Amino acid sequence: MVWTLLKWVLPLLVLVAVAGALFTRKTFHVETVIAATPEEVWAVLTDTASYPEWNPVFVEVEGAYAEGGKVLNKVRDPDGKILEMTAEIRALRPAREIRQYGGLPGIITFDHQWILKPVPEGTRVMQHETDRGIYLWFWNSDWIEPSYQSVFTALEERLTSN
Repeated sequence: MVWTLLKWVLPLLVLVAVAGALFTRKTFHVETVIAATPEEVWAVLTDTASYPEWNPVFVEVEGAYAEGGKVLNKVRDPDGKILEMTAEIRALRPAREIRQYGGLPGIITFDHQWILKPVPEGTRVMQHETDRGIYLWFWNSDWIEPSYQSVFTALEERLTSN
């Protein structure tokens, strides 16, 4: 009896886990306009050595932004804990886009983009991220968009102080 029950329940649980890993996703998007050229914004974003001086979330990046290369992002969560995430640079278009991808497929992955667009007032700066995986069922991600917004505030301050 128990074996018969396990024969049906176990595959069902595996199917739910696989479906969750494949189809569960969360998207985060924040944007602002900064009174600076895309080239000026780009210069600050790609100067990862200076991140500890101004960036409240991405407190350190080890490695250089180069398409196909890898970087180690050290991210501060709201509790002050530093999370380390290795990312592959999937796109690097000067003064336009940085796209990073990383994580554990099926468990949690991230596809994070910085997008810069010139506008009459300066530069529209966007952070867009799509996370996927079963871990999203258990993770409270309410802090992501407010944290990314705090990066915009710090980025703008950095640009105006230079």
